[in-house]
Amino acid sequence: MSTTSSSAAATNASASSIIAMLNAGSGVNWSQLAADLSAVQFQAKTQRLTQQTELMETRISSASAIKGALSSLATAIGEGVRTGNLSAQPSIVNSAVAQVSSPVGTSGKGSYSLEVQQIASAQTLASGVFASGTAVVGAGTLTIRFGATTGTSFAADATRPALNVELADGAKLSDVASAINAKGAGVTAYVANTAAGAQLVLKGQEGEAGGFVVETTGAGLADLAWNPEAGGDPARLKGAAQDALFKLDGLDMRSSTNKMSQIAPGLQLSLTGTNAGAPTTITFASPVDNITSWMTDFVTSMNDIAGALGTAMGIGGELASDAGARTLRTQLSQLPGQQVMRSAAAGSPGTLADLGLKLERDGTFSLDTARLAATLAADPAGTAAMFTTGLDGVYSTVDRLARNTSSTLTPGTLGYSVRKYQATTSDYSEQLADIAEKQEALRAQMVTRFSKVETNVNASRSTLSFLQQQIDVWNASSD
Repeated sequence: MSTTSSSAAATNASASSIIAMLNAGSGVNWSQLAADLSAVQFQAKTQRLTQQTELMETRISSASAIKGALSSLATAIGEGVRTGNLSAQPSIVNSAVAQVSSPVGTSGKGSYSLEVQQIASAQTLASGVFASGTAVVGAGTLTIRFGATTGTSFAADATRPALNVELADGAKLSDVASAINAKGAGVTAYVANTAAGAQLVLKGQEGEAGGFVVETTGAGLADLAWNPEAGGDPARLKGAAQDALFKLDGLDMRSSTNKMSQIAPGLQLSLTGTNAGAPTTITFASPVDNITSWMTDFVTSMNDIAGALGTAMGIGGELASDAGARTLRTQLSQLPGQQVMRSAAAGSPGTLADLGLKLERDGTFSLDTARLAATLAADPAGTAAMFTTGLDGVYSTVDRLARNTSSTLTPGTLGYSVRKYQATTSDYSEQLADIAEKQEALRAQMVTRFSKVETNVNASRSTLSFLQQQIDVWNASSD
């Protein structure tokens, strides 16, 4: 492309130079004439393609704006249901004791009391002291056995196999840490450079069953071994493995980890501290108090979308004949009566109309506050249940509509229309580029032809001038 452009520029410059010299003879601007004539040749087709391109771009912009507004509305509803004022998220009075939340797709209600006696922890064990991390410790085998461990006792876990770590002759303290970590079997190790010297630190998994003892076979490994029932120094046990012990609503509970995915309906816990003897309270917020104001905002958003769609589909509108726009208008008109809670019990609210959404004759929406108030009064729990992240509910319904509308693979959607318009625009751009090349070629041909015409004109002028001179000479001699 750059070579063609440079060649064309050189041709233009040369032709312009020739014409400039010849213009002195005829007085005609042949260069401009060539440009004008070549432009006129393709003017009609160029204007048509340009207008069609602008129309396609307008359609793309309008359709994209509408489907984008619908997607933004679905996203806003999802955020409101998950973490906003439409969510039934739990909260805890004493936040130092635990972090509380609801698993995705679940909700809870009511309140719970929580008392934590101890939180789960992992065992931390230190070896004897070595001169440095590069000190040679010997060769042999480390055998790590798992089970409940304290500073004075060990109860082996018969269901969990022992971990054997082989150490080659000349192994350094740092090599021992690397060999343990390479096993990836529930114990990690590192070398700590303490005030007393280098020590191997071993850490197990959270929970009582994650405790362990270390046995050794081979020369020079005695300072790595530790078993409280075989004379192991209790001071080397820097932290004991233990389960979390707590009470939920007064019921004793135990967990090997501080994180519990669903300890009660809609409730997951992450224990962070203790409050023995001083229970704290966990409560769930109800979205009921926020539903009325939310529905008001929802109707406003729906009218923005319906208004933009109506304008685009009006007489002379850019989407007046668009199949995707027609489909969306039909789907919006059906939205109030659509069953969004397919599993709702008989008598429970199940449609957006139950929430007060009403379709007017002009295609806009309004909020029937009386019906919404009646629904909230009759079944507040059922109304709140419509605002979840599950397969049913307001969010899933609007989100499904937004996704379907944005689909580029399904005929009869705005997404498909945008894809089609973009392809057409690309085709028009190629045609315009082709026309530009043909127009330039024609202009160059005309410049060449006109330069010959100018040459002929100059030759004729020269002949005429010679004849005139001869006539003048004859006339002078006659006198």
